Amino acid sequence: MHPPPPLAAAMDFSQNSLFGYMEDLQELTIIERPVRRSLKTPEEIERLTVDEDLSDIERAVYLLSAGQDIQGTSVIANLPFLMRQNPAETLRRVLPKVRVHENAHLFTQRVWISLCLSRGCDCGGEHQLEALHVAGVEMQLTAAVSFLTILQEESVSIHTYAHSFLQVILLHLEHRDAGVSNAWLETLLSVIDVLPKETLRHEILNPLVSKAQLSQTVQSRLVSCKILGKLTNKFDAHAIKREILPLVKSLCQDVEYEVRSCMCRQLENIAQGIGTELTKSVVLPELIELSRDEGSSVRLAAFETLVNLLDIFDTDDRSQTILPLVKSFCEKSFKADESILISLSFHLGKLCHGLYGIFTPDQHLRFLEFYKKLCTLGLQQENGHNENQISPQILEQEKKYISVRKNCAYNFPAMIVFVDPKNFHMELYSTFFCLCHDPEVPVRYTIAICFYEVSKLLNSGVYLIHKELITLLQDESLEVLDALIDHLPEILELMSTGGESSVQENKLSSLPDLIPALTAAEQRAAASLKWRTHEKLLQKYACLPHVISSDQIYYRFLQRMFTIMMTNNVLPVQKAASRTLCIFLRYNRKQEQRHEVIQKLIEQLGQGKSYWNRLRFLDTCEFIIEIFSKSFFCKYFFLPAIELTHDPVANVRMKLCCLLPKVKSTLKIPADKHLLQQLEMCVRKLLCQEKDKDVLAIVKRTVLELDRMEMSMDAFQKKFYEKDLLDQEKEREELLLLEMEQLEKEKQQNDGRPMSDKTFEKKRRDTKTPTTLPKSIPVSVPGTSPGTSSTSKEIKKSKLIRSQSFNNQAFHAKYGSLDKCASKTSAAAAYTPSVSGLAKTSMISLSDDSFRTRNASSAPSSFSSNTPLPGTSRGTGSSADPKSSGSKDTQPRKATLKSRKSNP
Repeated sequence: MHPPPPLAAAMDFSQNSLFGYMEDLQELTIIERPVRRSLKTPEEIERLTVDEDLSDIERAVYLLSAGQDIQGTSVIANLPFLMRQNPAETLRRVLPKVRVHENAHLFTQRVWISLCLSRGCDCGGEHQLEALHVAGVEMQLTAAVSFLTILQEESVSIHTYAHSFLQVILLHLEHRDAGVSNAWLETLLSVIDVLPKETLRHEILNPLVSKAQLSQTVQSRLVSCKILGKLTNKFDAHAIKREILPLVKSLCQDVEYEVRSCMCRQLENIAQGIGTELTKSVVLPELIELSRDEGSSVRLAAFETLVNLLDIFDTDDRSQTILPLVKSFCEKSFKADESILISLSFHLGKLCHGLYGIFTPDQHLRFLEFYKKLCTLGLQQENGHNENQISPQILEQEKKYISVRKNCAYNFPAMIVFVDPKNFHMELYSTFFCLCHDPEVPVRYTIAICFYEVSKLLNSGVYLIHKELITLLQDESLEVLDALIDHLPEILELMSTGGESSVQENKLSSLPDLIPALTAAEQRAAASLKWRTHEKLLQKYACLPHVISSDQIYYRFLQRMFTIMMTNNVLPVQKAASRTLCIFLRYNRKQEQRHEVIQKLIEQLGQGKSYWNRLRFLDTCEFIIEIFSKSFFCKYFFLPAIELTHDPVANVRMKLCCLLPKVKSTLKIPADKHLLQQLEMCVRKLLCQEKDKDVLAIVKRTVLELDRMEMSMDAFQKKFYEKDLLDQEKEREELLLLEMEQLEKEKQQNDGRPMSDKTFEKKRRDTKTPTTLPKSIPVSVPGTSPGTSSTSKEIKKSKLIRSQSFNNQAFHAKYGSLDKCASKTSAAAAYTPSVSGLAKTSMISLSDDSFRTRNASSAPSSFSSNTPLPGTSRGTGSSADPKSSGSKDTQPRKATLKSRKSNP
């Protein structure tokens, strides 16, 4: 190699390169001119131009006659529309020019001439010859789809469709392009479902006799196999036996293995059409013979068909004929025919179900050992290969083994039934352990999908797979985690109850690794780019109040939700964290902890320096309205929310305006009249002082919506009775939470020791409470007068006995009641501006042990609170904290509505 040039030479080189580059640019401009001229010429544009005054039918005829292929394809794609618009003219003028052909060869011409003569037409096929231009694959595929669409839309009668379209479909079944042929075949199979028997016999079945002969092409015989399988559902057993079964037998004995395999796969449809007796006498012998065929694909088709037909055969056929065949397949799969391994492993579940009860104990054991062997297939040789010397054959074999183990994981629930769940630990636990620790992701992914089914089957023995749950939660692949968390709430419920509906204690206490595994899974999802998995996981964490203690949630999960809301950059993830945090707050049983959470929401989000955090506060307010009672929102979040009408960032004001109808729906008259006045004052200020035109437009629309809203009253209204009852139930549950905490404190004082969460859960589950309240039962705070103070404790205890288990009912594994509350509340906000008027009863007080009523006149002095929560007592005239400027925390932005700069 030559040494690098000196500096001067390098400078000369750079100059020469620069000048050379300029010359190259000039040459490129010269070369570019012809490229610009490569657009359509005036003549081509003229040829593609169509008179705008032409009707749709005339335009279609013109484009099919004189247009280019792309225009013809467009007309064919639009054929269903033309048929809906004017079917008679489309059939008379357009369809003759639509019939597409592969080539204008002599054979096709003769076919159409004979077809025309048979219909009494003396055109000699000329109207078909008009369309005998070369039709490409795209046009053929388009025509097949359009013909099928016309059939499905029932644009014409079946008789007319068969007369106009059927022969065209039949003509193109043997197109030389496999994709085109399959498209026309799919259309024909759909047509067969609706054609009358006589048309099927004359137009399809009779010609099929000649098409299925050995003298025809392989493709013709393959098409005949699939048509025969479809026709069996259209004729009675006698006609099938006389006209179809001879063709079936002939094709099962075809010289080409492809035809035998195709016909074998149609035997399942044929068996369903001819009944049990003919199946045993005709189909079963053919299947037995095909199972010994020299072609592996034919043997595989025979095996799969036998498995699918197990329910048709009686016990004698299964034990004397099918079971020996299955044993033979299992033995040969390892020795001489590995091609059947994948299919065999996939159908193991069906085999276990179909042959259950006819195995001898020895056969049962051998079949189970065969399954266990498949579950570890390929793992023994894994360590013996040198990665640098792996041949393509070995790689292909390893892929096959991975598929086998994946299928075994898919069939694992069926194998639990096969061995009986009581024998799981002795027979299948080690296999389950291997599948959960398999080195390949697809295997672990499949077993993660099946984990919920396995948990249900084990029932009280679900504790046996606690460690495997932790293993899958800690899996390095997020695909495995994503598959597992689909049913995570149900799995955790089964784990916590031990599979028993009336459990006496939470059994997750014996699984100390669960919470670290859950937190690690969330952090792993957060660190990845798969935000949808992270979002789903956060949504599923909403089930945690039902399975772990309130303190564990508070110390291990709540702060993490705050962090995600304030630092994560993905909006759906932030919203999922916000909603889950609201659910954690909803079921938190410590007054001091609730106080801290609400205070953080208001100070760090509602009064945060970042406009992005203030937007998330409004999202949180929406979730609060959805999940909590109206009383709760009005007490703690109403004023902080409407204070954001003075926010310096337009986006925040916009979002608040959109939320105002839901905010107003939480008010009840006359108890919340003062809050209504403050809301109206804020809206008036927005109308008078708002300078941003986009915000002002939203404010005007919101004002109209607020004016149309009906205000809820303190008394029940018949119109909104169901919604009132739902909100009353929420409010009652919030009251009971505080009463539970008060009773727990009293018990600690009396006994001198704390009541454990385990004991409390046991006490809550002892009784059940109805999820709805009768009309005659008002919700009120016990001890609302001094005269009843001596019996307040007894009233509390009796109320607790009536409703000890509300948390279980309101929040089960699918958190159905909560979702129901959410859906109904959302529906109320969407369709009725005013949520139903409930009797104003009680509210959560964070500085006392019980609620105080929103009506001050009815609140006892012992329940009132003089300690205001930060951010709840500020006047509406005060503005939010000053926001800094710059980046997301300071740069106000208007999401897609307007792009402007604001100086907060």
